[in-house]
Amino acid sequence: MIKIIEKSIDELIPYENNARFNDEAVEFVANSIKEFGMKNPILVDKNMVIIAGHTRLKALKKLGWEKAPVIIAEDLDEEQVKALRLADNKAGEIAQWDEDLLAIEMQNIKNIDMDKFGFELQKMLDEAMAKDNVQERKLKKMELKAFEHYDYLVFVFDNQHDFVGMAQEFGLEKVDAGYTVRKLGIGRVLKGGELVKRLRDKNNNIE
Repeated sequence: MIKIIEKSIDELIPYENNARFNDEAVEFVANSIKEFGMKNPILVDKNMVIIAGHTRLKALKKLGWEKAPVIIAEDLDEEQVKALRLADNKAGEIAQWDEDLLAIEMQNIKNIDMDKFGFELQKMLDEAMAKDNVQERKLKKMELKAFEHYDYLVFVFDNQHDFVGMAQEFGLEKVDAGYTVRKLGIGRVLKGGELVKRLRDKNNNIE
């Protein structure tokens, strides 16, 4: 059974040959700890030298913490400690996001600002809407034409979470406005009938 103990931050020793640059991540990790608490203990060897958790230690110091939850890997020899220290960091590099599933998860997080953990929602939206080769991508023409009469409503979102959700709901893509002056943007003008239909369908499902 893994034993988690509490140690003074001053007792924890950063590994002198730590090959991982982590300063840029400290702010995001600190924000995560501040929001959710310290849920991932620092891993050290029997001499209190850090195996995994250098960024967490810096984040705790930034937040002014005096103690940290710690796991002591007493069962590992010196070579295993060195190997684990590298393997732990390498595994994070290899792992990748499923962008579609990530977008769904982000859409369902309404009240927490994920940007402060390093997620850039606008960039994610742009990348999700972009094709593999932007230069060769054919832009769709906007459905509404110039000088034709339309009654319309404009929806203004006060946060990017809701905007991302609506963009995904309607499958919005970057479009060509099609006027004399070429303008590119994200197609936000939709047929009102489609919006009404979707709202009615959802209401019927709820009932």
